[in-house]
Amino acid sequence: MKKIVKLLTAVAVAGVLILASCTSTPHEPTTPTVPTTPTSPTTPTEPITPSEPSTPTGLSLSITEAGSTTVQPLAEKLANAFITYPDVDITIQGGGSSVGVKSANDGTVDIGAASRELKPDEPSLVTHLLCRDGIAIVTDPGSPVSGLTKDEIRQIFAGEITSWNQVGGPSEDIIVVAREEGSGTRAAFEEMVMGESLITNTAILQPSNGAVKTTVSSTPNSIGFLSFGYLDAAVKALQVDGVAATVANVLNESYTIARPLYFLTKAEPTGVVKMFIDFCLGVEAQAIVIEEGYISVADLSGSITEAGSTTVQPLAEKFSDTFSVMFPKVDVTIQGGGSSVGVKSADDGTVDIGAASRELK
Repeated sequence: MKKIVKLLTAVAVAGVLILASCTSTPHEPTTPTVPTTPTSPTTPTEPITPSEPSTPTGLSLSITEAGSTTVQPLAEKLANAFITYPDVDITIQGGGSSVGVKSANDGTVDIGAASRELKPDEPSLVTHLLCRDGIAIVTDPGSPVSGLTKDEIRQIFAGEITSWNQVGGPSEDIIVVAREEGSGTRAAFEEMVMGESLITNTAILQPSNGAVKTTVSSTPNSIGFLSFGYLDAAVKALQVDGVAATVANVLNESYTIARPLYFLTKAEPTGVVKMFIDFCLGVEAQAIVIEEGYISVADLSGSITEAGSTTVQPLAEKFSDTFSVMFPKVDVTIQGGGSSVGVKSADDGTVDIGAASRELK
């Protein structure tokens, strides 16, 4: 009998780690039916051509989502990955967290999105925790300032500190860039950083995370706050109280400016809306969450063992370290032994993943 050997090349290790930590229950085999003898000759039927999955009868063919601009680009990626029912049309819009709350409550969209907790005076909606997100304090890339204390950040955004030389920078006026009222990112920033202080009325207000990033990246001596999901080389993320703005530091709780990202529904979802939300909370979609720079809420646990090529081993160890930060309940063991060991161990099932640095013989 031909055996399928589970082998791994270096470029596939990270994706395989996620899949290897999940198990599925096989379906029970079905009992074949005994063919009956036809009473009269029948005309052969044409072979059936496989088709793409279709939406079950009675389910809506569309899903609408609106709200947080932090959630928006992630929701677009997840919608593109939702291919179980390709004839379902998914429309993703922004507008801000307050729009997400209102739209979900009044039924103008199927799903609202918020990048903050619901306020006491807002409607009671069903919340679906999509992921978590850090808020970075960013400057233009040329800023010589590498970090601030949380209180210095509060004073800058309140207009109490107005020059960079007050925090170790050049003698230049600080240009404050912030989100507009109704923004979930702003509400979370105000709660976690500003406290009772108000954002200065001289701040340049922008309607989205993307607009904040564009303004800060192109404006010398500016400062703003931005979702982790928007960080790239266009802006400089500052340390806060000596702690870098990274996913790992949010997970270990040393970086404290972080918040939840929610999908919102007026009632418990049904039909394709439920299917989409369930998909977004599953392992495949949560891998996209991580890839986009957000923080997964997938509660994976278990163990993974890998052995084989010593060429692959150090790379697999680095992937394992990153994976363990994302999923601390999964124990990953990486071993060497050579490619032949990887082949044999994967084949006989003594490891979950074998590694080889050559083609199979």
